[in-house]
This record gives sequence, C-alpha cells and structure tokens, in this order.
Amino acid sequence: MSTPGLRTVDPARHTSWRSRRLDPDHSLGLRLTLAASAAFLVLVPFALLALLVLGAWAPLHRLDGAITDVLHGYAVDHPVWVTLMRVWSEVFAPLPLRAVALLVVIWLLRRGARRLAFWAATTLVVGGLFGPLLKLLVGRDRPDLLDPVARAAGYSFPSGHALNATLAAGVLLLVFLPYAGRGVWRVVLWVAAVLVTVLTGVSRVALGVHFASDVLGGWLLGVAVIAATTAAFTSWRAHTGLRPVHPAREGVAPEIERHPDDT
Repeated sequence: MSTPGLRTVDPARHTSWRSRRLDPDHSLGLRLTLAASAAFLVLVPFALLALLVLGAWAPLHRLDGAITDVLHGYAVDHPVWVTLMRVWSEVFAPLPLRAVALLVVIWLLRRGARRLAFWAATTLVVGGLFGPLLKLLVGRDRPDLLDPVARAAGYSFPSGHALNATLAAGVLLLVFLPYAGRGVWRVVLWVAAVLVTVLTGVSRVALGVHFASDVLGGWLLGVAVIAATTAAFTSWRAHTGLRPVHPAREGVAPEIERHPDDT
C-alpha cells in the first residue's frame, strides 16, 4: 500500500547512462555498446595511419618503399605473376563488386527483406563514398616506379580496391551466413571472404599501384564501416523485439532463411 503524498519512484528512470549501456537486458544495452565500441576501436588505428601518411612519417615511408621494391622486383622478373595479379585486380575491382552487391540487394528486395537490403546498400554506399573523399583529403601520390608493370589514376590512400573488397566481402558474408548452417559451409564462406579481401589488396601492391599502407588503410576503413552499420542494424533488431544475434556466427539476419519478411 502506497503512502499518501509520496510518489512511486521508477528505478529504471534513475539508473545511470553507463548502467543502461552495460545492461545485458536493455534493448540498447550491452550488445550495442560492444558493437559500437568495436567500430570505434577499428577506426582509431585507421585514423592514426592516416595521420602518419599525412605527416610523411619516415619509418612508414621506408617500410612502404621496401615492400614496394621487393614486390616490384619480383613482378618485373615474373610476367605470369603480373598477369595473374592483373586478372584478379580487374575481376575484384570496385565496379564488378558493386554489380554483384546490387544483384544481391535486388534479390533481397524480391524476397521481402527490405531492411536487410537497406543495410547492405547503406554499408556499400557509405563506405564507397568515404574512399574518394579521403583520397582527396590525404592527397597521397601513388608509387613512382622506373619500370611500372601497371598504372592507375588518382590518389593513393586509402586503396579503393581494398576498401570495396572488404565492404563487399563483409556484406555478402553477413547476408549469406544463415544459409551456411553450422558445418563446413560456414568455414568456406569465411575463407572466401578473407581471401577476396586479402588477395585484392595484395594485388594492388604487387602491381605497384599502391603502397602497403594504402591497402591496410582500405581494410581498416572497410571493417570500421561494416562494424558501425552492423551495430546500427543489430540495435534496430533489439528495439523491434527480435532476438539478439551474433553476426560473426549467424549473420545479421538469421530469419532470412525462413522468414525473409521479418528482416
């Protein structure tokens, strides 16, 4: 029985912001906080790397130069290797990857998974726009080689190929993980995503059109964008009452395999 003249105090209204963020039962609590923190922690090394590139930090410059010289020397002596790297770089260039991603977005829309399609499109568009903008802001020139085996236009940091390969591989992985089950196909998907991301970046350094730090910057930025948009998508899920998910194990929308309209 309540005492007249006294208001009932709702304990939830007086919990601190930090307590709510770290509360596992809160819809926007622990899981969102950890995901957003992961995105921030990935963005920090990218920002540090960008500052080192802008400041022309001597140790980074020497390391980039040494890696470029070794790979370029190997490329000059091995034309077959150059051909393989060119083919890989063209097949997994930003434009073909965006075309594949567009087909997946259309497929998701036809299945009724509108929110998942929006997440995929947003991740690719936002991440893709960051690349050219940062290239202009940093203004780093590409490697200047006496006997180049390939050429590319524009500025160098971050690598657009590495960025877009990371974005596309990450989006496709998180969309199709629900179809992989718990067996070997999950491993196959992860291996394929990592191979596409890594080899696409390596091909750009092997062809002498990017420094190693350009590729590293593209990878870091791509992972940060995926982590941020995934955090936003999983928070929306919690807010609408859908069960929490572990994106790395089951994708961002496990329901798509059975109930695409829920995503």
